[in-house]
Amino acid sequence: MSTEWNFEYDVVVVGSGNGALTAALCSHDGGAKVLVIEKSSQLGGTSASSGGGVWIPNNRYAVAAGADDSIQDARDYIASVSPEGKINPELIETYIQEGPRMVDYLHSNSRVKYLNLPHYPDYFPDNKGGKAGNRSMEPEPIAGTYLGEDLKLLRDQHPQTTFRMGPITMNFTQVEGQLLLGALPGWKKLFAKLFTKYILDLPMRLKWGWKDRRLTMGNAGIARLLLSLKDRKVPIWCNSAFTDLITNESNEVIGIKAIKYGEEITIKANKGVILASGGFEKDQALRDQYLPKPTDASWSAANMHNTGDGLKAALKLGAKTHQMDWGWWSTTMKVPGVEKGWLSMVDKSMPGNYTVNKNGLRFSNESQNYVSFVSDMFREYSEGNPCAPCYMIFDSNFRQNRPCGPLLQGSMQPDSRVPKEWWTPSFLTKAESLEDLAIKVGINVEGLLATQQKVNEYSITGKDPDFKRGDSVYDRYYGDPSVSPNPCLAPLEKAPFYCMVLYPGEMGTAGGLVIDTKGRVLDNDGLPIKNLYACGNCTTALLPKYPGPGSTLGPAMTFGYLAARDITGANF
Repeated sequence: MSTEWNFEYDVVVVGSGNGALTAALCSHDGGAKVLVIEKSSQLGGTSASSGGGVWIPNNRYAVAAGADDSIQDARDYIASVSPEGKINPELIETYIQEGPRMVDYLHSNSRVKYLNLPHYPDYFPDNKGGKAGNRSMEPEPIAGTYLGEDLKLLRDQHPQTTFRMGPITMNFTQVEGQLLLGALPGWKKLFAKLFTKYILDLPMRLKWGWKDRRLTMGNAGIARLLLSLKDRKVPIWCNSAFTDLITNESNEVIGIKAIKYGEEITIKANKGVILASGGFEKDQALRDQYLPKPTDASWSAANMHNTGDGLKAALKLGAKTHQMDWGWWSTTMKVPGVEKGWLSMVDKSMPGNYTVNKNGLRFSNESQNYVSFVSDMFREYSEGNPCAPCYMIFDSNFRQNRPCGPLLQGSMQPDSRVPKEWWTPSFLTKAESLEDLAIKVGINVEGLLATQQKVNEYSITGKDPDFKRGDSVYDRYYGDPSVSPNPCLAPLEKAPFYCMVLYPGEMGTAGGLVIDTKGRVLDNDGLPIKNLYACGNCTTALLPKYPGPGSTLGPAMTFGYLAARDITGANF
């Protein structure tokens, strides 16, 4: 039975995150007529609301900075953090070789520009081949007004990656965020500089209200890709939900079905379909089927529209999947009145707070990378440790000087200005003693007092014999260098005391479709499904241990680039 086509293109890209837009840009440059479709009313997917970091060893920006790195160091490091036998070594080698070429291509042929992060370490910097910086990049800030009216289509940054107070929404870079989110020495001067420039931008205030002209992090990365596609006049459709793949009698993909503004349509794809539609974080049935327990879609900090659409369609064609029980984990907070989880990454790394289980006992290194911390939560929980959710405990010194999730430091947001609905045992609790705090929250009193005694001793010695907090270069990146002898350890001693509840959430799921070195989706026999490609979080994670900042966007963009090359036959 022949299909009646409503539209016809060479390449149809499903999704609008970094991987999708890179694939679209490169497909166009390879000579293809390209269409991008986006399910929601805003562009950028999870990428737009992320930190925007891209982890590519030996990228052009690091090389220009004279970084001490090599292809062999990258091989050694990735091998040291990859689960044995789970990752195809050909894919790793392809990523190491082609990632820098992808960055070169975008730098030379588009508006996509990045900045080297010389001091942001790998997440396991003490491993063989690990580095203390120069492997991650962040997008160069850009004025959102270049997008014109399309600025309203750009998905907002996650609130954890902006400064928000009432209607004010001010952006900052990753480098700036290290100071601001940790309230480290120099943060007040930096804040005053950024705030003054922001508040005095009267043309922006008059036209766009409280939006910040300067886009940073994930917003800057997506804006630069969108501008590059606008330059090429590549059509991008919002409110166009992919529903299924269309195949011919030989099971070759020849197009897609979608719903555009409520109307069912078919779109022919003469050369290929590239799925870049994100993970399945917001599909509770898939979470229950695959993810470790406990799991709840409301804990996720991911895009609300990520319901596994690409995954479900490809499974109908016999696509192979892998690592479906894994995610890009991060502890999250459930802020009253906020629909999705609020990421907790930097705050729990800072000196003066400690996470405990129901028994009042610590169970992991709070300053390690967020993926590993939540992985510890799941492992411990499966073994009977009541640590999911867990409880971030801090005192008045921390409260006065450090932000914690949406709660600004007391010097900027005293308790009297905290919304009344936030004071609930499921989010934020305050008490005049640790004993009363434990009772209010439902934590074992004796256990919490024993933890207090331990951590107060550790803050004096500078050594955490239980979990080695502060020993790693990565731990210390979000520590406070003015705190000694360990920038990650400070005592719990000054009343009143506080508790913030943390859940095992994620930025996205990390399991999905298996692809080859050309970005082609493979079936259960390991053979490519003709004309079907994928990249990003709808594919299985290339770097599941999250070796460094940007370990999702790096592979997404690289394999989007490789998919475009294979589809078009281009040699760039």
